Amino acid sequence: MKTVYVFLAAACLSVACTRQPRQITAMQSRAIAVDSTADAIQDTAYLRSLQLVQEELSGQLNIPIGYAPVPMKAFLPESPLLNWATDALYDMAVQVAGTPVDFAIVNIGGIRCDWQAGDITWRHVFELMPFDNRLVILTMKGEEVLQLCDVIARQGGQGISRTLRMVIDGDEAKQVRLNGKPVEEEAVYYVATSDYLSNGMDNLTPLAHHLEKRDTDLKIRDLYIEYVHQTTGSGKPVTASTDGRIQIRK
Repeated sequence: MKTVYVFLAAACLSVACTRQPRQITAMQSRAIAVDSTADAIQDTAYLRSLQLVQEELSGQLNIPIGYAPVPMKAFLPESPLLNWATDALYDMAVQVAGTPVDFAIVNIGGIRCDWQAGDITWRHVFELMPFDNRLVILTMKGEEVLQLCDVIARQGGQGISRTLRMVIDGDEAKQVRLNGKPVEEEAVYYVATSDYLSNGMDNLTPLAHHLEKRDTDLKIRDLYIEYVHQTTGSGKPVTASTDGRIQIRK
């Protein structure tokens, strides 16, 4: 029996070694319009099953989780909604990180809508933060934090938590204070932000010069939803205001 197995194996190897590689000898293509003309080829049974899921999700997304008494918008250098988003990230990072957190930063490009006065639902939070960005905690030297503030100054502002304050003077950040104290170049600070920004995206390159990065695996959108729940649970409305954390010297 062993001889038979050896013979079969040798035969297979012989065929494999002599087989010619396949080649493309011809190619055709045509455009398929993705419009109403494609309705005729829809899988109606599949669409019906999706509709049930859509109806269930729509009901979930429309559940009120908080209330905003006034409209909240996002604009630079600071604004109510941008301050809310950054302070919410900072407060939740303090709760869940298990490490010190000195400040948080959120890019205005990641805030995708304004909030009108009225009920705040799951849908509002998903529209505000439609991405699956995760919370990360960066360990940074004070020198890089000051460079980051200079970048923010050149951009005309960004979302920074209430613990960080600065004055934009031309292309530079002056009077930078963290928890009321000047930032020391050789000191170490802990920054809450998104995994996206931690790579220096949106030209916030100093964030990529971190000493260490700890990924919490927690989606920022989920943290925002929890923050609204906690705010409502404490009997407070969902609101924020400008407080001069970023000032522009005239």
